[in-house]
Amino acid sequence: MKKTFLTILAMLMVSTSAFAFPFLKKTTPAQPAELVTVPTFASESQAKNKVWVGTFELVWNVLMDEITRGPVNFVNGNPPLADELNKQNFSKDLISENSYYTAHGVMTPYLKSVIETALQQKFNETSELLKGLNWDGEKYLVYAMLKKDFEFINAFDELKKEKFGSNRTKVQYFGIDRKSKAQLRDNVQVLFYNSDNDFAVKLFTKDNDKIILYRTDDNKSFETLYNEVLTKQKEYKGDTRFNKKDKFKVPNLKFKTDHEYTELAGKTIKNTDFTIDAALQSIEFNMNNKGVELKSEAALIMKMSMPLPVVEEPRDFFCDDTFVLFLIEKDKPYFALRVKDAASLNK
Repeated sequence: MKKTFLTILAMLMVSTSAFAFPFLKKTTPAQPAELVTVPTFASESQAKNKVWVGTFELVWNVLMDEITRGPVNFVNGNPPLADELNKQNFSKDLISENSYYTAHGVMTPYLKSVIETALQQKFNETSELLKGLNWDGEKYLVYAMLKKDFEFINAFDELKKEKFGSNRTKVQYFGIDRKSKAQLRDNVQVLFYNSDNDFAVKLFTKDNDKIILYRTDDNKSFETLYNEVLTKQKEYKGDTRFNKKDKFKVPNLKFKTDHEYTELAGKTIKNTDFTIDAALQSIEFNMNNKGVELKSEAALIMKMSMPLPVVEEPRDFFCDDTFVLFLIEKDKPYFALRVKDAASLNK
């Protein structure tokens, strides 16, 4: 029986485990079962469902670039994850500036308001991750959000519900069948087709973002799987057009998940006053026949053995409404002016 479409969203999808942030109020649904977040594109995991997104690496890069000014090294040695993150294999240069936001500083109410305002202005978004944190100025935060919303060139057709793999539960699919309009074929490019169990296609969107779907049973790192796609595409000599008789389907996907990198907690960074208190990541993903929505947050929360001086909130000293002016030379003013209507005075 022909196997259904197992997708690996090689450059897009993201991962997490079944850990719920102790910092956050439980306002989101239960996490999807057996979904594991891997920290880097090269990370190995035998989990059936796994996800990766570069948000936590953006946070780590800020730590390296702005605080440690080089690789992060811990007192008593690094766990393997820290050494992998120090390689900086994912950076903000791989995505557009309008799709990410980063910030760092002492955790004061002012920093919280700065971040929340920036997220609202840039993405029209709020942060669930930040809501439950303690903003008393005793810890230091490195934060990032990665946000992507895009539509397919043409909305795919909604197809009937069918089983996925060996699971008897039917899921909703979208794609192209024999009844679909010809323009939907413009959404799809064939990268290679070796069999109905070994192929890859690229889906085009109205933006610069693209989706690669790779049908394979292999459970290797995302990096290895993506390199396989590139190799097989290079070797493929067949037709790369999505033809009239070709069909395509992929299931709708929608989930929220949180993860904490516990192997970093309690680690003191050499030559700094920082000890990592928590390393957090959250992911929300939604893909349907119209397009994709992705929102991911990450944060490093660090204790400070010698608290940094709190940066005072900026104040605006604007005399743009009624004010009084005094001129003084010695103990008492020799001139005073109250201004209620500056325009009339300037006549």
